[in-house]
Formats: sequence, C-alpha cells, structure tokens
Amino acid sequence: MTSSQTSSARALPPLVSVLAGALFGLGLLCSGMVDPAKVLAFLDVLGRWDPRLAGVMAAAVAVAAPAFWWVARRGRALSGAPVELPPTRGLDARLVCGSLLFGAGWGLAGLCPGPALVAAALGSGGALLFVAAMLAGMGLHRLLQGRSGSSLRAVNAP
Repeated sequence: MTSSQTSSARALPPLVSVLAGALFGLGLLCSGMVDPAKVLAFLDVLGRWDPRLAGVMAAAVAVAAPAFWWVARRGRALSGAPVELPPTRGLDARLVCGSLLFGAGWGLAGLCPGPALVAAALGSGGALLFVAAMLAGMGLHRLLQGRSGSSLRAVNAP
C-alpha cells in the first residue's frame, strides 16, 4: 500500500461516521423528530395524541434489531474492528433515575439529545438552549462523579 492509500484508508472511518450521522440527522428531519410540537403531541396520550412517531420508532427498531443481532453474532464491525457490547444488567437506581430525568426533559422540551443537536445545527433558539443545558448537565455530572471518587469507567466495567 502506498502512503496515499494508507492515509485515505485511515480517513475512511471518520468519513463513514460523518455520512452515518448526516443520514441519521436527515431521518430525524424527515420524520419530524426535531419538531418539539410534534413530539409533545406524540407524548400527549391522554389529550390530542398523534401516533405517527410510533411508526418512526417501530421502523427504527425494525432496522436496528437485526443489525445488533448480526454484529453480536459476528463479534466485529464491517471494518473488521472488534465490537464489545456491554453486558446486560438489571435495573438499578442509577438507570431508573437517569431514565426519569431523560423522560422528563423530553416531555418538557419536546426534544431529546439527537434531535436537539440537529435542530440546534439548523439554528433553532430553543434547541440551542436545550443543548447548552444538556452540556451543562453533563459537565455537572462529571464534576460530581469526580468528587465522589467513582468514574464512569468503573460503572461500565463488567
């Protein structure tokens, strides 16, 4: 392999990541997941419920589930890199509290992290505020984890 071939081979994974992210963002845009009003209408099951996003989620699961199954059986990505899936663990207080916080944020803002990043990239003021608050929360979490002496790596260790 020449040096130019080697450098282009190294550049391929980031390019694939950018293309996958762009495709994901386009999917979020086309599905309406970046529109907080549409998301809040989906979450309003006792009011004027709009079930259309359930189809989007079902389609996402239908695509992702076979891919996860295939990768788990294969043990490596298409690039040949090894894939280590996290072990399945039971419910604990951390998971339940995190899920409640995520759901509350989704229900209050009508956005979750992926669609918020897409909407922020499009210049939505509300999404920019959401992303800023999300980043502040992540920083606060990291700061509090550092003070308690634990780390995320220790939590994720098998």
